Amino acid sequence: MASKPLFPMPAVAWTAATAAAWLLGHGYGATLLTAAAIAALAAACLRFVLLIGELNFAIAAFFGLGAYSAGYAAATLEWPFVAALLLGAAVPGVLSLLFGYVTLKTKGPYFLLIGFAFTEVLRIAYTKVGALGGNSGLVGIHPPSLLEGRFHVFAVGAAGAAILGLLAIERSQLGRVFVAIRDNENVVRSVGIRAHAVKVVCFCIASLATGLAGSLHAFANNVISPLDFGFLLSTFVLAHVKVGGEAHPLGPVAGALVMVLLGSLAQSFGSSEHILYGAAIVAAVLFLPQGLVGLWRRLPRISGRNAHLPARRTLP
Repeated sequence: MASKPLFPMPAVAWTAATAAAWLLGHGYGATLLTAAAIAALAAACLRFVLLIGELNFAIAAFFGLGAYSAGYAAATLEWPFVAALLLGAAVPGVLSLLFGYVTLKTKGPYFLLIGFAFTEVLRIAYTKVGALGGNSGLVGIHPPSLLEGRFHVFAVGAAGAAILGLLAIERSQLGRVFVAIRDNENVVRSVGIRAHAVKVVCFCIASLATGLAGSLHAFANNVISPLDFGFLLSTFVLAHVKVGGEAHPLGPVAGALVMVLLGSLAQSFGSSEHILYGAAIVAAVLFLPQGLVGLWRRLPRISGRNAHLPARRTLP
Protein backbone atom coordinates (compact mmCIF):
# COMPACT_ATOMS: atom_id res chain seq x y z
CA MET A 1 0.00 0.00 0.00
CA ALA A 2 1.36 3.41 -0.90
CA SER A 3 2.24 5.60 2.06
CA LYS A 4 0.14 8.68 2.68
CA PRO A 5 1.95 11.99 2.11
CA LEU A 6 3.04 13.68 5.32
CA PHE A 7 1.50 17.07 4.63
CA PRO A 8 -0.09 17.30 1.17
CA MET A 9 -2.16 20.45 1.69
CA PRO A 10 0.62 22.63 3.18
CA ALA A 11 2.99 21.47 0.44
CA VAL A 12 0.43 22.35 -2.23
CA ALA A 13 -0.10 25.75 -0.59
CA TRP A 14 3.65 26.38 -0.56
CA THR A 15 4.00 25.44 -4.21
CA ALA A 16 1.04 27.63 -5.17
CA ALA A 17 2.36 30.61 -3.19
CA THR A 18 5.81 30.32 -4.76
CA ALA A 19 4.32 30.04 -8.23
CA ALA A 20 2.08 33.05 -7.54
CA ALA A 21 5.12 35.05 -6.43
CA TRP A 22 6.91 34.17 -9.67
CA LEU A 23 3.93 35.14 -11.82
CA LEU A 24 3.21 38.29 -9.86
CA GLY A 25 6.40 40.06 -10.85
CA HIS A 26 7.74 42.97 -8.84
CA GLY A 27 5.74 45.89 -7.52
CA TYR A 28 3.51 46.60 -4.54
CA GLY A 29 1.84 43.20 -4.82
CA ALA A 30 5.21 41.47 -4.56
CA THR A 31 6.08 43.59 -1.52
CA LEU A 32 2.84 42.58 0.21
CA LEU A 33 3.37 38.92 -0.61
CA THR A 34 6.91 39.04 0.80
CA ALA A 35 5.68 40.68 3.99
CA ALA A 36 2.92 38.08 4.33
CA ALA A 37 5.38 35.20 3.84
CA ILE A 38 7.77 36.54 6.49
CA ALA A 39 4.86 37.22 8.87
CA ALA A 40 3.54 33.69 8.28
CA LEU A 41 6.91 32.19 9.20
CA ALA A 42 7.12 34.28 12.37
CA ALA A 43 3.56 33.26 13.30
CA ALA A 44 4.37 29.60 12.64
CA CYS A 45 7.35 29.95 15.02
CA LEU A 46 5.13 31.41 17.74
CA ARG A 47 2.66 28.55 17.27
CA PHE A 48 5.52 26.04 17.40
CA VAL A 49 6.44 27.13 20.95
CA LEU A 50 2.75 26.90 21.86
CA LEU A 51 3.16 23.14 21.33
CA ILE A 52 4.88 23.05 24.73
CA GLY A 53 2.24 25.35 26.20
CA GLU A 54 4.24 28.59 26.36
CA LEU A 55 3.55 31.95 24.73
CA ASN A 56 6.88 33.20 23.39
CA PHE A 57 6.68 36.99 23.63
CA ALA A 58 10.45 37.14 23.05
CA ILE A 59 9.86 36.32 19.39
CA ALA A 60 10.42 39.97 18.46
CA ALA A 61 13.82 39.84 20.16
CA PHE A 62 14.99 36.82 18.17
CA PHE A 63 13.45 38.21 14.99
CA GLY A 64 15.50 41.38 15.54
CA LEU A 65 18.65 39.41 16.32
CA GLY A 66 18.29 37.59 13.03
CA ALA A 67 17.72 40.83 11.11
CA TYR A 68 20.65 42.66 12.68
CA SER A 69 23.01 39.68 12.39
CA ALA A 70 22.27 39.20 8.70
CA GLY A 71 22.19 42.94 8.04
CA TYR A 72 25.52 43.61 9.73
CA ALA A 73 27.16 40.67 7.97
CA ALA A 74 25.88 41.79 4.56
CA ALA A 75 26.15 45.59 4.81
CA THR A 76 29.23 46.04 7.02
CA LEU A 77 31.26 42.84 6.74
CA GLU A 78 30.21 42.30 3.10
CA TRP A 79 29.61 38.61 3.58
CA PRO A 80 27.97 36.61 0.79
CA PHE A 81 24.20 36.54 0.83
CA VAL A 82 23.84 32.89 1.85
CA ALA A 83 26.42 33.23 4.65
CA ALA A 84 24.66 36.32 6.01
CA LEU A 85 21.30 34.57 5.85
CA LEU A 86 22.63 31.54 7.73
CA LEU A 87 24.27 33.77 10.34
CA GLY A 88 20.95 35.51 10.87
CA ALA A 89 19.39 32.14 11.72
CA ALA A 90 22.34 30.81 13.74
CA VAL A 91 22.79 33.73 16.16
CA PRO A 92 19.22 33.61 17.53
CA GLY A 93 19.39 29.83 17.60
CA VAL A 94 22.56 29.76 19.70
CA LEU A 95 21.47 32.52 22.08
CA SER A 96 18.09 30.86 22.52
CA LEU A 97 19.83 27.85 24.07
CA LEU A 98 21.00 29.97 27.00
CA PHE A 99 17.82 32.05 27.15
CA GLY A 100 15.58 29.01 26.98
CA TYR A 101 17.60 27.02 29.51
CA VAL A 102 17.22 29.80 32.09
CA THR A 103 13.74 31.11 31.38
CA LEU A 104 11.86 27.89 30.57
CA LYS A 105 12.20 26.93 34.22
CA THR A 106 9.36 29.41 34.67
CA LYS A 107 5.90 29.02 33.20
CA GLY A 108 2.90 30.97 31.99
CA PRO A 109 2.84 34.72 32.67
CA TYR A 110 6.35 34.69 34.17
CA PHE A 111 7.85 33.32 30.96
CA LEU A 112 5.80 35.82 28.94
CA LEU A 113 6.97 38.79 31.04
CA ILE A 114 10.62 37.73 30.81
CA GLY A 115 10.28 37.58 27.04
CA PHE A 116 8.69 41.02 26.98
CA ALA A 117 11.52 42.49 29.09
CA PHE A 118 14.21 40.78 27.00
CA THR A 119 12.69 42.22 23.83
CA GLU A 120 12.75 45.76 25.19
CA VAL A 121 16.31 45.41 26.53
CA LEU A 122 17.57 44.33 23.11
CA ARG A 123 15.66 47.12 21.37
CA ILE A 124 17.31 49.72 23.61
CA ALA A 125 20.70 48.05 23.17
CA TYR A 126 20.46 48.44 19.39
CA THR A 127 20.11 52.20 19.83
CA LYS A 128 23.35 52.36 21.87
CA VAL A 129 25.59 50.40 19.50
CA GLY A 130 27.14 52.67 16.88
CA ALA A 131 28.23 49.75 14.72
CA LEU A 132 24.57 48.85 14.28
CA GLY A 133 23.61 52.38 13.30
CA GLY A 134 22.11 53.42 16.64
CA ASN A 135 18.66 54.99 16.37
CA SER A 136 19.10 55.40 12.61
CA GLY A 137 19.50 51.66 12.11
CA LEU A 138 21.36 49.74 9.43
CA VAL A 139 21.12 50.68 5.77
CA GLY A 140 22.29 49.14 2.53
CA ILE A 141 21.14 45.55 3.18
CA HIS A 142 20.63 44.38 -0.37
CA PRO A 143 20.05 40.89 -1.76
CA PRO A 144 22.48 39.72 -4.47
CA SER A 145 22.09 40.91 -8.04
CA LEU A 146 21.13 37.36 -9.00
CA LEU A 147 17.84 37.87 -7.13
CA GLU A 148 17.22 41.39 -8.39
CA GLY A 149 13.51 41.73 -9.06
CA ARG A 150 12.90 38.18 -7.82
CA PHE A 151 13.78 38.33 -4.15
CA HIS A 152 10.10 38.01 -3.25
CA VAL A 153 10.06 34.60 -4.93
CA PHE A 154 13.05 33.50 -2.87
CA ALA A 155 11.50 34.90 0.32
CA VAL A 156 8.19 33.10 -0.23
CA GLY A 157 9.97 29.85 -1.10
CA ALA A 158 12.36 30.03 1.86
CA ALA A 159 9.64 30.96 4.35
CA GLY A 160 7.40 28.19 3.02
CA ALA A 161 10.19 25.62 3.25
CA ALA A 162 10.87 26.63 6.87
CA ILE A 163 7.16 26.34 7.72
CA LEU A 164 7.07 22.86 6.19
CA GLY A 165 10.16 21.96 8.23
CA LEU A 166 8.42 23.05 11.44
CA LEU A 167 5.38 21.02 10.43
CA ALA A 168 7.51 17.92 9.79
CA ILE A 169 9.01 18.23 13.27
CA GLU A 170 5.58 18.77 14.81
CA ARG A 171 4.30 15.55 13.24
CA SER A 172 7.37 13.56 14.24
CA GLN A 173 7.91 11.64 17.46
CA LEU A 174 9.63 14.70 18.93
CA GLY A 175 6.57 16.82 18.14
CA ARG A 176 4.37 14.36 20.01
CA VAL A 177 6.59 14.79 23.04
CA PHE A 178 6.17 18.57 22.77
CA VAL A 179 2.39 18.17 22.87
CA ALA A 180 2.61 15.69 25.73
CA ILE A 181 4.57 18.25 27.76
CA ARG A 182 1.86 20.81 27.11
CA ASP A 183 -0.85 18.39 28.19
CA ASN A 184 0.88 17.11 31.35
CA GLU A 185 4.55 17.73 32.00
CA ASN A 186 4.60 15.52 35.10
CA VAL A 187 3.51 12.48 33.10
CA VAL A 188 6.34 13.08 30.62
CA ARG A 189 8.84 13.25 33.47
CA SER A 190 7.46 10.05 34.96
CA VAL A 191 8.54 8.03 31.92
CA GLY A 192 12.12 9.29 32.13
CA ILE A 193 12.03 12.12 29.57
CA ARG A 194 13.88 15.30 30.54
CA ALA A 195 11.02 17.69 29.93
CA HIS A 196 13.05 20.84 30.48
CA ALA A 197 15.67 19.82 27.91
CA VAL A 198 12.96 18.98 25.39
CA LYS A 199 11.34 22.40 25.91
CA VAL A 200 14.70 24.07 25.29
CA VAL A 201 15.05 22.10 22.05
CA CYS A 202 11.58 23.25 20.93
CA PHE A 203 12.42 26.86 21.78
CA CYS A 204 15.76 26.66 19.94
CA ILE A 205 14.20 25.24 16.78
CA ALA A 206 11.60 28.01 16.76
CA SER A 207 14.30 30.64 17.33
CA LEU A 208 16.35 29.36 14.40
CA ALA A 209 13.36 29.74 12.11
CA THR A 210 12.52 33.12 13.66
CA GLY A 211 16.05 34.29 12.92
CA LEU A 212 15.60 33.23 9.31
CA ALA A 213 12.41 35.30 9.16
CA GLY A 214 14.30 38.28 10.56
CA SER A 215 17.07 37.83 7.99
CA LEU A 216 14.54 37.78 5.15
CA HIS A 217 12.95 40.90 6.62
CA ALA A 218 16.29 42.73 6.58
CA PHE A 219 17.01 41.89 2.94
CA ALA A 220 13.44 42.61 1.88
CA ASN A 221 13.41 46.09 3.44
CA ASN A 222 17.08 47.04 2.86
CA VAL A 223 16.88 49.18 6.03
CA ILE A 224 16.20 48.12 9.63
CA SER A 225 15.93 50.15 12.82
CA PRO A 226 15.39 49.36 16.52
CA LEU A 227 11.76 50.45 16.39
CA ASP A 228 11.04 47.55 14.03
CA PHE A 229 11.66 45.01 16.80
CA GLY A 230 9.75 46.21 19.85
CA PHE A 231 7.02 44.40 21.76
CA LEU A 232 4.43 45.52 19.19
CA LEU A 233 5.97 43.06 16.74
CA SER A 234 5.19 40.23 19.16
CA THR A 235 1.64 41.55 19.41
CA PHE A 236 1.28 41.54 15.63
CA VAL A 237 2.54 37.96 15.42
CA LEU A 238 0.13 36.89 18.17
CA ALA A 239 -2.70 38.51 16.20
CA HIS A 240 -1.76 36.47 13.13
CA VAL A 241 -1.88 33.24 15.13
CA LYS A 242 -5.17 34.00 16.89
CA VAL A 243 -6.96 35.26 13.79
CA GLY A 244 -5.81 32.32 11.68
CA GLY A 245 -6.20 29.69 14.38
CA GLU A 246 -3.53 27.91 16.38
CA ALA A 247 -5.05 24.42 16.19
CA HIS A 248 -4.00 23.88 12.54
CA PRO A 249 -0.58 24.48 10.92
CA LEU A 250 -2.17 26.59 8.19
CA GLY A 251 -3.77 28.88 10.75
CA PRO A 252 -0.76 31.21 11.17
CA VAL A 253 -0.38 31.38 7.39
CA ALA A 254 -4.02 32.34 6.86
CA GLY A 255 -3.93 34.83 9.72
CA ALA A 256 -0.74 36.47 8.46
CA LEU A 257 -2.08 36.79 4.93
CA VAL A 258 -5.36 38.35 6.06
CA MET A 259 -3.80 40.68 8.62
CA VAL A 260 -1.03 41.89 6.30
CA LEU A 261 -3.63 42.74 3.66
CA LEU A 262 -5.81 44.52 6.22
CA GLY A 263 -2.74 46.26 7.64
CA SER A 264 -1.88 47.63 4.22
CA LEU A 265 -5.37 49.11 4.03
CA ALA A 266 -5.14 50.51 7.56
CA GLN A 267 -1.85 52.32 6.94
CA SER A 268 -3.82 55.29 5.63
CA PHE A 269 -5.27 55.67 9.14
CA GLY A 270 -1.86 56.15 10.75
CA SER A 271 -1.65 54.86 14.32
CA SER A 272 -5.06 53.22 13.95
CA GLU A 273 -3.21 50.24 12.47
CA HIS A 274 -2.37 49.17 16.03
CA ILE A 275 -6.03 49.41 16.99
CA LEU A 276 -6.78 47.04 14.12
CA TYR A 277 -4.48 44.36 15.49
CA GLY A 278 -5.82 44.71 19.02
CA ALA A 279 -9.38 44.51 17.78
CA ALA A 280 -8.51 41.47 15.66
CA ILE A 281 -7.24 39.58 18.71
CA VAL A 282 -10.35 40.47 20.73
CA ALA A 283 -12.70 39.52 17.88
CA ALA A 284 -10.88 36.25 17.22
CA VAL A 285 -10.99 35.22 20.87
CA LEU A 286 -14.67 36.14 21.28
CA PHE A 287 -16.19 35.06 17.98
CA LEU A 288 -13.62 32.76 16.30
CA PRO A 289 -11.99 30.72 19.09
CA GLN A 290 -10.51 28.38 16.46
CA GLY A 291 -9.66 31.15 14.01
CA LEU A 292 -10.32 31.37 10.30
CA VAL A 293 -9.15 27.82 9.67
CA GLY A 294 -11.51 26.52 12.34
CA LEU A 295 -14.38 28.43 10.74
CA TRP A 296 -13.51 27.01 7.33
CA ARG A 297 -13.43 23.46 8.67
CA ARG A 298 -16.85 23.92 10.28
CA LEU A 299 -18.52 25.19 7.10
CA PRO A 300 -19.16 21.72 5.54
CA ARG A 301 -20.87 20.55 8.73
CA ILE A 302 -22.93 23.72 8.96
CA SER A 303 -24.02 23.46 5.32
CA GLY A 304 -24.71 19.76 5.82
CA ARG A 305 -27.07 20.45 8.70
CA ASN A 306 -28.80 23.23 6.77
CA ALA A 307 -29.39 20.91 3.82
CA HIS A 308 -31.84 18.88 5.93
CA LEU A 309 -33.84 21.93 6.96
CA PRO A 310 -37.03 22.72 4.99
CA ALA A 311 -36.80 25.75 2.73
CA ARG A 312 -38.25 28.90 4.22
CA ARG A 313 -41.43 30.17 2.65
CA THR A 314 -41.28 33.75 1.53
CA LEU A 315 -44.04 36.11 2.47
CA PRO A 316 -46.30 37.21 -0.36
